[in-house]
Amino acid sequence: MPTATHEQEEHTFLPPAPDTPIQRQLEQLAQSFHGRRPARLVGSDGTATELPEEIYSALREVVTALLEGKAITIAPHTTMLTTQQAADMIGISRPTLVKLLEGGEIPFSQPGRHRRIQLADLMGYRDRSRAVRREALRELTQSAEEDGLYEAGTGFIETR
Repeated sequence: MPTATHEQEEHTFLPPAPDTPIQRQLEQLAQSFHGRRPARLVGSDGTATELPEEIYSALREVVTALLEGKAITIAPHTTMLTTQQAADMIGISRPTLVKLLEGGEIPFSQPGRHRRIQLADLMGYRDRSRAVRREALRELTQSAEEDGLYEAGTGFIETR
């Protein structure tokens, strides 16, 4: 993939207003995602370029999020992150991240005084921790169903 010679910046795209031409275009685009033919990007001059599955998948996610009323931010990330960048990316404090690094939860390198984290390793940790949380929630839900706690009510007294 070609690399840009200029510094790439972060861009945020807001969802379209309801019942506008752009929203209707996005809805048509979302409906076309169900086909299993190779995806192509067609330029204004008619030149078609086949898209890799990863890029096509990313575009589907962007369109879906915009249709759900979510804003999308696209920002380039370096593959090596500082501890602060990594902590910000997964939504934890830097000291908490350092504890995870020192505990062996996330691989890191320390070429000098500062730790560096591979983006792929950070995303792997994020995906593993999400899977653990989902499984714990599934087990809690199953346990509550087996114990009949869903029928027990909330315990709150309605005042109005």
